Amino acid sequence: MDVAQGAVCPRSIDETQAQNQEGGMKVAHINSTYTRMSKVFHWLLALMIVVSFSVGLYMVDQPFSPQRLKLYNWHKWAGVVILVLSALRLLWRFHRPAPALPATMPAWQKGASDITHIFLYVLFFAVPLTGWAYSSAAGFSIVWFGVLPLPDLVLKNRELAEFLKPFHWITAYTLAALVVVHIAAALKHHFIERDDVLQRMLPAFSGPTTKPH
Repeated sequence: MDVAQGAVCPRSIDETQAQNQEGGMKVAHINSTYTRMSKVFHWLLALMIVVSFSVGLYMVDQPFSPQRLKLYNWHKWAGVVILVLSALRLLWRFHRPAPALPATMPAWQKGASDITHIFLYVLFFAVPLTGWAYSSAAGFSIVWFGVLPLPDLVLKNRELAEFLKPFHWITAYTLAALVVVHIAAALKHHFIERDDVLQRMLPAFSGPTTKPH
């Protein structure tokens, strides 16, 4: 989630080089906000994570019933959507790196931002993959949206399923905790630091300084 500074790749200022017609000097144009596509990926992924986590919390306390089975299927389908969105977003990130953080931000905060985003990206993949593996080991194959059968990640194995189960909820709760930290940091920048860290990811603030893609 890129409100601060998303980075699994090295920090890079999104620059495009323009040739100065008169002096022959190269001038770097720096984006001050995220591209429209980056914002779409960010908010879609945020929405899916909230929905999936909420459904997951609700379904585990339900008695065994057709409704509970339906909730489990929705949870799994949402997990696969999160996995696909995360892969697309990561590819887009390599194509369009995040804009630079404010120059006034202390170095330790920039470092903390980078580390937080690395863990976020790892968990974007780890949470759905551990859930998929657990479902496969438990003998419940995933049919995405009831239409597309997905391959099992592992063979059916009850012992393996019991081993994988805690990894799914541990990674899910860790992701939820990091999301809370991420939101808190964004709000701190907006209301206390009064910089543009949050604004550059909000849909109401259109486009980067260079032409968005």
